[in-house]
Amino acid sequence: MSEASELYQRLLAGDRRAAARLISMVEDGEEGAREALEELHKHSGRAHIVGLTGSGGSGKSTLACRLAQEYRARGKTVGIVCVDPTSPFTGGALLGDRVRMQELSGDPEVFIRSMGSRGALGGLAVAINDVINILDAFGKDYIIVETVGAGQVEIEVVKYAHTCIVVTMPGAGDEIQAIKAGILEIGDVFVVNKADRDGAMRTLADLEMMVETKPGGVGAWKPTVVATVALEGDGVEALVAEIARHYDFLKESGTLTRKIVGRMKAEVLAILSLQVSEAAGRALEDGGVASSLVDRMVERDIDPHGAAAELARELDL
Repeated sequence: MSEASELYQRLLAGDRRAAARLISMVEDGEEGAREALEELHKHSGRAHIVGLTGSGGSGKSTLACRLAQEYRARGKTVGIVCVDPTSPFTGGALLGDRVRMQELSGDPEVFIRSMGSRGALGGLAVAINDVINILDAFGKDYIIVETVGAGQVEIEVVKYAHTCIVVTMPGAGDEIQAIKAGILEIGDVFVVNKADRDGAMRTLADLEMMVETKPGGVGAWKPTVVATVALEGDGVEALVAEIARHYDFLKESGTLTRKIVGRMKAEVLAILSLQVSEAAGRALEDGGVASSLVDRMVERDIDPHGAAAELARELDL
């Protein structure tokens, strides 16, 4: 029996070490991971995927921790995927924020994994989707995906989550403008965290006004705004209720099926995009089949669009 087959069987039997090893194989791009992922796909599709996004400093990690604790108090199991910025120079990820979740580490029904974004759009590498599928097949009821908080590229998270939570905090005037610029479209629930600070009521009022003016057809979901103080656990119960209400809406309206279809399409396109990008990179390297294109561009003999078209022909795309 191959290692991948053994890991697959152990994971379905509830072995945490098998889940951790398989995730490591996915992160490292080991070929054997695909064998297990192919089998695990048949056992996924049951978890509620919750995206948690917002700018740095808004308390997303603490809020994710409190959400997990609330779900555990209700007898539910939780997986948390924390996506951190990756250095473009060293490839190292900044995972220090995860120390706040150490209080969950002793719970065998909570699985936490920190991953580097690897420079992918919105901090979500192809590996993130694989990890979601692994935790789904592992039997987690809720999978919380916390993103890097890098700006408008966070919109990418909507392709992966059933429910998207956008976190802000009092006094973040520039952040409210950023929400107006794009994140408003993806938020299903908006959270004003650190609501014990000055200016919380103003921030709540601003968000509620924005939500009221959000365009939507008849029967569309109307996002809600929740105030929390994650450090104290205040408002978390109300947030859990809104997440559940949104999921019920998705199921009753048929939107959940459309979201699942959209995620499957996004996953395939992300995998193909990565494969094509890697193949093109190899072709353009010194000694590659298309390395001469770089010299021709330097000499202004061909423009990047023309070079891309030739490379596509070379790769038989």
